[in-house]
Amino acid sequence: MYLKKIVFTTFMIAMSFLVSMNTSYAKEQSQDVEFVDLDGKSIHLSDYKGKWVIINLWATWCPPCLVEIPDLVMFQDAHKGKDAVVLGVNYESNDPQKVKNFAESQMINYPVVRFKGKVDGKTTPFGPLKGLPTTYMVTPEGDVVAARVGMVDQKMLDTFMSRYTSMQDKKEETDKK
Repeated sequence: MYLKKIVFTTFMIAMSFLVSMNTSYAKEQSQDVEFVDLDGKSIHLSDYKGKWVIINLWATWCPPCLVEIPDLVMFQDAHKGKDAVVLGVNYESNDPQKVKNFAESQMINYPVVRFKGKVDGKTTPFGPLKGLPTTYMVTPEGDVVAARVGMVDQKMLDTFMSRYTSMQDKKEETDKK
């Protein structure tokens, strides 16, 4: 009985977190999204296959975006070379050098990129843009499983990854039975 209660409580916490991450914004990953770094080099989402990819849409003029940068930097530090990477998608049309200078001033340690093509302020390759900042969670298999409009922090990202992985492990275990 005690174990069932723990499993149920864990499941409810995980589900409430998934709801707070708002999975309804996550669009199925059907193509390999292409980004362009601030030097003009192409980067593909598939380049990070095997790792969680935290895709954070932000702008230099967005106060909440600036508040979350230190947590994204800490998250990147904690996961660098291991199981996850942050991609900071600058969602504006400023001169790339200006954005580079800004990123350096904020000590951003993760790749800063842009979506390839024009930014219309309304959409992304992952679905409609509801506001900035917006963060998408992409599994190591390349599936977009959640999105959140609003700030994220290191603990939130770590918790989501851990709970999602645990739920998937339990699902696989159940499927084997």
